[in-house]
Amino acid sequence: MILVAFFVLCSCCVAETEIQVELKPDRPYLQVRFSGTAELECCYIAGGSVDYKWVKKPSASNVTSDEITNSSRVSIILEGKDKTTCSILTIKQAQYNDSGIYRCMLYKDKKTPVYTHGTFLVVYKPLEKTIDISENNKNRILTAEGILLVLCVLLPSASLFCQSKRLTELEKRKIKSEEENIYQGLNLDDCCPAYDQILRTQVTSPYQDVDNVIEEEDDIQLEKP
Repeated sequence: MILVAFFVLCSCCVAETEIQVELKPDRPYLQVRFSGTAELECCYIAGGSVDYKWVKKPSASNVTSDEITNSSRVSIILEGKDKTTCSILTIKQAQYNDSGIYRCMLYKDKKTPVYTHGTFLVVYKPLEKTIDISENNKNRILTAEGILLVLCVLLPSASLFCQSKRLTELEKRKIKSEEENIYQGLNLDDCCPAYDQILRTQVTSPYQDVDNVIEEEDDIQLEKP
């Protein structure tokens, strides 16, 4: 029983030291141009009246948070809708050193403060154009690049096609000239008797009689001058 009473007492003490508040989701990241305007907000639902203030933690992790107050460039306003309360922080003429994590710290009396999730603000400077070219000139340059690209592709292809066609014609001429020169240097008078003898041998059956062979030899001898 003593232990139960001790735990109940501790829980009551913790409940009394904490603020009863419901945090709404914050915008996690915001990017603003240099010399632009940044607008951040934190929203919450509190069970009663609570105080708040904006704090900023720079990008370096070992640097403590700084309190944000109203100034010539910074304004803080409070808006309420139904049960939700929103604090809006506006930074004008944003500088590079304005980058960091911005959060609302909710506190009341001596109770433990509650921090919102926070928004990471980044101030950047856009790149300046080195060459100022109008849209018409850009379109002309792109058209010229496209034409040059097509020419670079078509010209080598056409050259290779012409070379292959020329080689094919040379091969055809070479084959034709070789066919025409096959029978050059041959004596047709010497070739005719040998050709006739080959034809007679092909016509003659391989199983002919000896008498027929002798007769054919006689015929062949008679034909000689």
